[in-house]
Amino acid sequence: MEIILKQDVINLGYKDDIVTVKNGYANNYLLPQGMAVIATPANKKMREETLRQRAFKEEKLRKDADTLKAALDGKVVRIATKVGENGQLFGSVNNIQVADALKEQYNYDVDRRKIVVDGSKIKEVGSYNALVNIYRDIKATLNLEVVSEDAPAAVAEA
Repeated sequence: MEIILKQDVINLGYKDDIVTVKNGYANNYLLPQGMAVIATPANKKMREETLRQRAFKEEKLRKDADTLKAALDGKVVRIATKVGENGQLFGSVNNIQVADALKEQYNYDVDRRKIVVDGSKIKEVGSYNALVNIYRDIKATLNLEVVSEDAPAAVAEA
């Protein structure tokens, strides 16, 4: 079944994309949730008009995303957390903490849902990578440094 997405759907497509999915997925999930509409000729014409109107806005969004990518690429984000004697964290580091650290250290406000941390959870002290999905195909890579809460104080004294 051909459908037009009304919002971004992970692993399927972006808003206003025309995609082909199985009937059950469309009828039982995407359509009832309001995530898509059936790609009828009338809906396709409305989509084309929407895309035409949005074209100039798209250029500005892409330019802003490129600027943010250039600013974020390769930045080292230091996250201090409680650590046990063997280097294991009490809990784990997730995308929420990365977003907070990014805001605190560099004053970049990035939505936590757009940050993908290397692996599912970080549970040890060390260096990791995080991917920031800024805009569609524009992604930035952050270097995460997970350290003990005591380490920043020791560095400041030295």
